[in-house]
Amino acid sequence: MRELSVEVLEDAIKELVMVANYNAPEDVKRAFDLALEKEESEVGKKILLEFKENHKLASEEKLGICQDTGLAVIFLFLGQDVHLVGGDIYEAINRGVEKGYTEGYLRKSTCDPLTRKNLGTNTPAIVHIKFIPGDKVKVVVMPKGGGAENMSALRMFPPSAGLEGAMDFVVETVRKAGPNPCPPTIVGVGIGGNFERVAFLAKRALLRPIGSKNTDERLAHIEEELLERINKLGIGPMGLGGRITSLAVHVELEPCHIASFPVAVNIECNAHRHKSIEL
Repeated sequence: MRELSVEVLEDAIKELVMVANYNAPEDVKRAFDLALEKEESEVGKKILLEFKENHKLASEEKLGICQDTGLAVIFLFLGQDVHLVGGDIYEAINRGVEKGYTEGYLRKSTCDPLTRKNLGTNTPAIVHIKFIPGDKVKVVVMPKGGGAENMSALRMFPPSAGLEGAMDFVVETVRKAGPNPCPPTIVGVGIGGNFERVAFLAKRALLRPIGSKNTDERLAHIEEELLERINKLGIGPMGLGGRITSLAVHVELEPCHIASFPVAVNIECNAHRHKSIEL
């Protein structure tokens, strides 16, 4: 059994929060280059170039890619042979988040949902823990902005809706979102599970690198068809028209109850901030 201090976890999250907000991920940069080759709208091309310049300046100046620096979504892949010592895991995560947002001069966005009073800490973080074999700990920080999250949706379909109904729902969700999630977007889709699980599947689907192919051939085909349909909507970069409304569609699927057919759509903005480390 390997011991790891929660202080190490806290420090790692503090750094990841800042790095994720300052630096566009490599898969996003590659996706923008490909999008520029495909985009036919002159306005759309100009917007994509402005985004690329924004990525460059944010990284150089250590500034947030977007002023909405998001709620901190943390995925913790915890090796079953690791014993975290020295305190409460959740408290350590939240201390790391607060330090990262404070020391990194990043906007804090958590508030009381009723009074709307800002809590001033950007905590509590949204934490997902999965136990994995081995003695390593992988931490993924995904700051998730409000504009894109607000456009996400979940539907508990009857089984009779079938795949066609699910796909129509995904495309309609993106259509209704329009310019609000700052396209070009990345679309995470969850199918199956139950009410709370399907939302998690849609969120987790966003972790897969843009440009990677789904290992399930059925889902790979669905992703391709959904992306084609979405990019025919004509919404385009920042909703000003064009071919590239979304950079990718990622689908995750799990078994569900025989009487249910849950489908969730989690829309991600063009910044698609995420950063990971293995401890």
